[in-house]
Amino acid sequence: MTQKAIEALAADREALLKIGAGLGEAEWGLPSGCPGWSVQSVVAHLGALYWVVVDPSTLPDVSDLPTERAQDVFVEQRRSWTAAQVLADYESVSTRALAALEGLVEQDFSVPLGDLGTYRASELPSAFAFDHFLHIRSDLFAPRGPLTGAPPPSDEVHLGSALDWVEAALPQQNAPALEGLRSAVEIDLRGPGARPIRLGPGEPASRVMSDTDSFVRWITQRTTWEEAGVACSGDEGDLAITRSLRVF
Repeated sequence: MTQKAIEALAADREALLKIGAGLGEAEWGLPSGCPGWSVQSVVAHLGALYWVVVDPSTLPDVSDLPTERAQDVFVEQRRSWTAAQVLADYESVSTRALAALEGLVEQDFSVPLGDLGTYRASELPSAFAFDHFLHIRSDLFAPRGPLTGAPPPSDEVHLGSALDWVEAALPQQNAPALEGLRSAVEIDLRGPGARPIRLGPGEPASRVMSDTDSFVRWITQRTTWEEAGVACSGDEGDLAITRSLRVF
């Protein structure tokens, strides 16, 4: 599946460059779906993430900061850049980063990612595919983001890669909450990338049904179950815990 992540990233790279080339100055400055970040900030963030892979020495030292705060610091470093500089930086570094990430597809050593958990190197391309999928479709485009028109496709390649990361990250990033489950919860995902995701011990006593695109949005707390049309049944306490889960 990790090779699909490279394919998804390459396609989203081309899509983002096309989107950026078509934006006017005012559109770059519009608030995105990420609180406190503009459209330009989101693109700057995606470029900075690639620098983590290519040459982290170009970035501020954020070793003592939680992940979310570290991303704010990276964006702040680029706050004085023009939109053209941000897009050019993304175009350049993404080419190098994709080559580096492709080299990890067959690797199995462990990579610690601070408060996000520890993952196999081969899982990292899916992390980047997830981040691009989410920011482009949910934070740049309506209804949450300011851009109109059709976002890039949410197909098997893109959703499947994003869901690969969610499956790997969800247990590590939500360990304390999951310990509160009284029995297993099965999330039945339908649509592109469809799969079941089981949380907790034993046989499922609760079930959650969602389409895959909506799942990526609610598991990142970008929408509610009601807005996403989620159907559920079972133990109310376990379902409440499942509602609260969040993946980065």
